[in-house]
Amino acid sequence: MKLAFGKLMRALLAAPLLTLTAFGAHEADAQSTGSLPSYVTEEFGTPPKIPKGGLSRNLRNAVKTAFIDSTENTNWGAKQSAALATIRASKDPRLAWIISDMMRFAAGPSMSAELTDAAAFLLGIKTPQQNTWGVVTDHLIAWDIPAPPNYLKAKRAIFTSVIPGWGKIFVKGDIDWRFVSWGGVLIDNRPYNRTDEVCNCIPAADNPKVSSAKDAKWLRNSDIVFGIEVNGAYRAYPRRIMEVREMVNDTLGGRDLGIPYCTLCGAAQAYYTDNLPGRIKRPVLRTSGLLIRSNKVMYDITSNSVFDTFLGEAVTGPLARRNIKLEQVSVITTDWGTWKREHPETTVLVESLALGRNFDFRNNRDANGPIFPVGDVDPRLPVHEDIIGVVTASGKPVAFQRSKALVALKRGQKIEVENIRLKLDAGGIKAVDAKGKDLGSHQAFWFAWSQFHPSTRLWRG
Repeated sequence: MKLAFGKLMRALLAAPLLTLTAFGAHEADAQSTGSLPSYVTEEFGTPPKIPKGGLSRNLRNAVKTAFIDSTENTNWGAKQSAALATIRASKDPRLAWIISDMMRFAAGPSMSAELTDAAAFLLGIKTPQQNTWGVVTDHLIAWDIPAPPNYLKAKRAIFTSVIPGWGKIFVKGDIDWRFVSWGGVLIDNRPYNRTDEVCNCIPAADNPKVSSAKDAKWLRNSDIVFGIEVNGAYRAYPRRIMEVREMVNDTLGGRDLGIPYCTLCGAAQAYYTDNLPGRIKRPVLRTSGLLIRSNKVMYDITSNSVFDTFLGEAVTGPLARRNIKLEQVSVITTDWGTWKREHPETTVLVESLALGRNFDFRNNRDANGPIFPVGDVDPRLPVHEDIIGVVTASGKPVAFQRSKALVALKRGQKIEVENIRLKLDAGGIKAVDAKGKDLGSHQAFWFAWSQFHPSTRLWRG
């Protein structure tokens, strides 16, 4: 039905050694009801009972009529409403996942209300009147409601009816498709090195033009930049540009890099995209237009492999089958004045890459918490608390509360955990080992780091 795409798009278009004793233990499981932490049931209530096994033939036909045939043939109508009534009568909460997916693309208030009421009934919650898709999806995620049988088939039909380019992305892999949602933008599927090609998407920058620090007169000293060092070469990626581009494919210090910035997560990251095993062609990273728990989903236009943006792991496609995981490079979040003073040899992206825009999503749109569903959030820190995240040599993720770590380091205190050594760098914080080797740390909001590293340790200072 193409889900009234034109109408839909118009509508939608942060001295002493400090050791592990400084960590807060995550003891939520000890206070849980069933398998859910107590903070989840306190906020979302008790989840409904979940049936086991497959769907009856009658239910399978209803799902096909409501969510697969409808996307191929006609607009939502009487047949789909009747099928939805059958799904509702099943009292199977698993089917609320498919309803939630359709809710994201509902073509009008009547369809939206019908879907919302059915999903709320299946979940046993009061029908929400505002942010309906968000409320339903938050409950599904927080309660960890299982997906129904053959979920990907229905979800793929819904999403590709809106954007056919997603067809190469919605495939089986090491990804939990329940948590994937639409971020409200189109896929960037432009070929490599088309930085200046206009697209109705978030346009990645390939091989961006740079200037010296002296020539970057457009940048104020207080402007936030993401600083990267590779083999003694330094480069600053102004947040103003990264808010527009969200993805850069660059070369620095003789190494190829893919640099995603998730405005929703407050996280700029950098990955080496060269020297991969088996002569794998360099991944060229793009924004898919999709999110997973409010984190951008990036993919490689060369292989159509999807990557976990936060972890750098290929989760679908040829690169997933090769178990490719990209090595991370540290990103320093700091201000331009401090960065250029401590690294005067730095280069910086040129102003034209900002396309004349000057967004500040962090302090405006994203300032009051996640704007897309994330379900439950680890309560040890506020959702938008800035942390420095890094993984130890033994594979244990560690989050350092940035504000407290910054004070401690400026006082000359040491912060060491296993092989991790935190150090000040141009006004920001970087993780290195005992020999000074970069460990690939970056800054992010707490809610994002903790949901992609649910077993993370938390350094409290």
